[in-house]
Amino acid sequence: MQPRHSARQFWDTYTKDLTADDFHRLFTRDAREAYDYFARGIDPKTFSGLRWHRRLFMQCRLFFIAFTSRLSPARRALFGIAMICALFGMFELFEGLAFMRIPVPPFFNIGIPIPGPVWTDGTFWLFSGFVLVNLLVLLEVADRLTLKHDLEIAREIQLAMLPRDAFTGRGLEVAGRTRPANTVGGDLYDIVRLDADRLMVVLGDVSGKGSPAALLMALLLAMLRTLAPDDLPPPTLVARLNRLVYEQAPGARFITFFLAIIDLRTGALTYVNAGQTPPLLRRRDGAVEKLMTGGIALGMFDQSTYEQAETRLAPGDLLVAYSDGITEAEDPAGQPFDEDGLERAIQIYGSSPAPNLASTLFTVVEQHAGDTKLADDLTVVVVKRTDVDPPPLPPSDF
Repeated sequence: MQPRHSARQFWDTYTKDLTADDFHRLFTRDAREAYDYFARGIDPKTFSGLRWHRRLFMQCRLFFIAFTSRLSPARRALFGIAMICALFGMFELFEGLAFMRIPVPPFFNIGIPIPGPVWTDGTFWLFSGFVLVNLLVLLEVADRLTLKHDLEIAREIQLAMLPRDAFTGRGLEVAGRTRPANTVGGDLYDIVRLDADRLMVVLGDVSGKGSPAALLMALLLAMLRTLAPDDLPPPTLVARLNRLVYEQAPGARFITFFLAIIDLRTGALTYVNAGQTPPLLRRRDGAVEKLMTGGIALGMFDQSTYEQAETRLAPGDLLVAYSDGITEAEDPAGQPFDEDGLERAIQIYGSSPAPNLASTLFTVVEQHAGDTKLADDLTVVVVKRTDVDPPPLPPSDF
């Protein structure tokens, strides 16, 4: 009784939620959509006018090329090897030609002898399984490529939401760069001109990766740009963002966030760090400070409060804000790039213009990682005050 009960339990689990409509749709709509997806680049005029057998062969050949060309080179080679192995197996099972008796309905006890190929017993079932597995692969690849195409579009939209150009003016250079670990990511940065004399710079990192993080990143960016014109004090602005994220985001999601407002006239910098990896402020003499004051990450608690701190960017000073993907990037031996590696890179390449330095930091991290896949999104924002003080403002009429 126990084996029968176990088999029944396995069957119920395996066929859970399966309906006849699902099975019918698999071989009709789903299969047709998959075929149309791979065959949309095939011109029917290519095989028009051919006899049916040549037309069928040409269609299969073009479809095979269209399907395999969408696989990566290594997977394409593996699929080709599998097909060749199956073909050799079919030849091994082939026993020759002989007369086969084809039943004649409704007299199934009467058959017509017809010459045809003879195969080893079980070949039909083996071939059927091979065809069904290939159909499954075809459907899965079509679904994944369609999803990948949608994600590529989402990536373009996401990148279009971020600043396209660096800010340069009034003795200040600000540039940012981001690279998702997957097609889309949860890191964000922004450079917002509040008025003629003030610039807001932000960097955030949504917990997790992929599409869920990307959606929450877009939501936060939209909320930030909506609230920025209200000219709120930084702690109040971050507290409002926290409340909105808490209300809108799933309970397991939170966002580390850094916000700084820079006075372009004096270089005064007011900031709030909401759980973000502390940005590094390298002074002109090489000393490094960490900007840590603020509070807890956004979205963790409804009534979180934040405090601000103030410092000043003097000519020659450099501020680098970054996501933890930078310092956590590991080399093939499992050693992280770490904050020490970032500080060394800043000391070596800190004299470069802000856009060049942002790109160089990415290059250094990627060289450290080597062939190791980066596990997290990379984002960096560089704020650099040039050696020359900005020109004095014209005298006021008041």
